[in-house]
Amino acid sequence: MRVRVRGPQGVATISLEDTATWGELKSKIAESTSVPEFDIKYGYPPKPLNTESIDAATTLSSLEVNLNGEQLTVVPHNIQASLSNPVPSTQHQPPASLPTRNQLNPPAHQPGDFPSQPLNLTRKQTPSLESDTPEIPVPLLDGAMVLRVMPDDNSCLFRALSSAVLGSALDGMTELRSVVAQTIQANPDLYSAAVLEKDPSDYCAWITREDSWGGGIELAILSQHFDIEIASINVQDLRVDRFNEGRPTRCVLVYSGIHYDVCAVTPYSGAEPEFDRKVFDVVRTGEEEMDGGALEAARELCKVLQGRHYYTDTHGFTIKCNQCGQSGTGQQWAVQHARGTGHGDFGEG
Repeated sequence: MRVRVRGPQGVATISLEDTATWGELKSKIAESTSVPEFDIKYGYPPKPLNTESIDAATTLSSLEVNLNGEQLTVVPHNIQASLSNPVPSTQHQPPASLPTRNQLNPPAHQPGDFPSQPLNLTRKQTPSLESDTPEIPVPLLDGAMVLRVMPDDNSCLFRALSSAVLGSALDGMTELRSVVAQTIQANPDLYSAAVLEKDPSDYCAWITREDSWGGGIELAILSQHFDIEIASINVQDLRVDRFNEGRPTRCVLVYSGIHYDVCAVTPYSGAEPEFDRKVFDVVRTGEEEMDGGALEAARELCKVLQGRHYYTDTHGFTIKCNQCGQSGTGQQWAVQHARGTGHGDFGEG
């Protein structure tokens, strides 16, 4: 008999004799998933399998549920501790080459000149996205591409990237901000005041605050630090900006003007985010590259988001100061208003 097992690290196929017992299957599942203690769900939609009542010596053929050909979802008893990080360690050697100046600030990711206090830009909600979440099938990756929406807290870029490279069970925004600041301080010739649009010391103090946003500079630095390609898709025009292009793994962020989210492959509709896959292997042969269809599915997902106007035109949108009620046009107006008034709480008008 054969069963497909989906665990936190991916999918595996287990083959057993027809006379195999529950104890043998349980041992094989633990071995293939690296999860020693777990619950099991089966079928579609997934239903819990009452494993506590099954004796280890019970033959699989005698179970009420026919598991032959079934896909089993493994749920670790302590899922937070059992999750393995897509990137094994955050202790990396300095990159062999630093990003070029052109990589540091793609135009659509440039937040502008930063005021001394952080800005809080709140987006309009998109009800249709919450009630009807788009899914793009990715057959080669055994799942569907979905958007994992990050909170509007000015840490969306760091939160989105952290969930991919550090794992959803970790809260790594502070670590990522620290990596950016340390890299800037260690490379003063590259990260000059002209590049940063701010004195480097002031920029480092600014970016390490939990409510300061990130952009192209941060993506360039962090892609090098984690030795991963970061593909950032702009929903408004579907342009793809690639940072640290050519690496053997890739993650995909979605940029909607004043916000970042992350793309993930989920094994089935409604699956918990713990089972997401957010880092994809990339195989290159000559000028061709294969990532199991991840980037193309992410583009298709962004086309759907574009059709639902899941983006903010940072140059032409109406923005309102939530502290004094004044309104203006574009993100730069918010920056100028913040400089003149000290206000930092804004929303789409």
